[in-house]
Amino acid sequence: MKTFLKIMLGLIVLTAVALVAFIAIPVQRTPAQSEMPAEWRPEEGQGGYAMRLADCAACHTAPDGEMFAGGRAIESPLGTIYSSNITPDDETGIGGWSLDAFRAALYDGVRPDGTHLYPAMPYENYRKLTEEDVRALYHYFTDEVEPIRNDTRDADLPFPFDQRWTLRGWKWLALDAPGFRAGADDPVLARGEYIVEGPGHCGACHTPRNAIMAEAAVDASDEAFLTGGEIAGWTAPALRGPGSAIAGWSREDLVAIFSTGRNAHAAVNGEMQLVIRDSTQFMSEEDLAAMSAFLVGLNDGGAPPESPGDRTGTEALIASADPDMPLGARLYIDNCNACHFADGRGADEVFPELDGNALVTAESPTGLISMILNGSELPSTPKRPYSLRMPGFADRLTDAEAAELASFVRQAWSNDAAPVSADDIADLRGDADAKVE
Repeated sequence: MKTFLKIMLGLIVLTAVALVAFIAIPVQRTPAQSEMPAEWRPEEGQGGYAMRLADCAACHTAPDGEMFAGGRAIESPLGTIYSSNITPDDETGIGGWSLDAFRAALYDGVRPDGTHLYPAMPYENYRKLTEEDVRALYHYFTDEVEPIRNDTRDADLPFPFDQRWTLRGWKWLALDAPGFRAGADDPVLARGEYIVEGPGHCGACHTPRNAIMAEAAVDASDEAFLTGGEIAGWTAPALRGPGSAIAGWSREDLVAIFSTGRNAHAAVNGEMQLVIRDSTQFMSEEDLAAMSAFLVGLNDGGAPPESPGDRTGTEALIASADPDMPLGARLYIDNCNACHFADGRGADEVFPELDGNALVTAESPTGLISMILNGSELPSTPKRPYSLRMPGFADRLTDAEAAELASFVRQAWSNDAAPVSADDIADLRGDADAKVE
């Protein structure tokens, strides 16, 4: 018995020592992935352009807040994380950070004092940033951005997820080796691959999460990469594979949606509106073309799969205006038909198609429900300066009615998706005061 107790005591001591070491031993910072002269400085505008590629403003600027001063609420399955202040303020921002410390935040998700950043900061993807882009970003944020004092809120996460030190173990499992390795030999495709996998961090939303909530894949060599995800109550559709939302799209179609938020097939919604507003509309024509070419290549340039649904049957039903038609069809006529029309085709670059729309037919109806309840607004861009808004219907449709409408649209024309229940609507209806009893 004494021997057993000694063994147990020894194991407890070893475990305690290991835990202390796990917490206390300094985190190793990833060094630069290529050599550059110490005196290197970015060309005029290069840092600002790198910031646009990395889409820093969308997350680090709160609604009605100062640029880059942080405080934006980022919803996660575990709770709410608030973005940090990345202006060069000495007290509340990144003032005084060295280049090495800045790189460590991008690559390793760690602050100068060793505090781990939550992976709402997409360091899984930023680990692919070139040293030139890292330095351009560093000089931009330390030399060109005005310091703003702004204390941001702590993350609102339950125990044990509020213990940042546990992220060290998560990173051992989740993070791939740093650096970008192109899978394409063509320089245009390689540039597009770099933007998508690295600074653009497209996989952070459009790639599913695995059991530990890390991205299931971080580069195109893995077939799970860009096969769809969900973020903040919106569907991030698949960009490759059998359910790809962009199957059959041309390079020009993709350039149009990246630069304006709309094309002949679809319009952006949810978090992607911020991407257009703060990032892709500012990209060069060359980078837009490269990114689009890479994504078209992931879809083999093929045509979208044909659906066996009856397009003309739905159109005839809506056009008949029969008072005895199903409730879903009547709700469509009352709320949707004026813009999306009886054929579900909408109007190019104004009202998106509903027939064959990936948001409509996604396995998860989350995005469609959010659109019906909350509406959506297309950003104004230089190519399309007019801003278009679809109103939300949360204040005029009950849960049962919204479910009937969503189910109708998901099964109309050539669409063939599962119906939506009133419980699905209730789960996503945000403000209880907006609910119609």
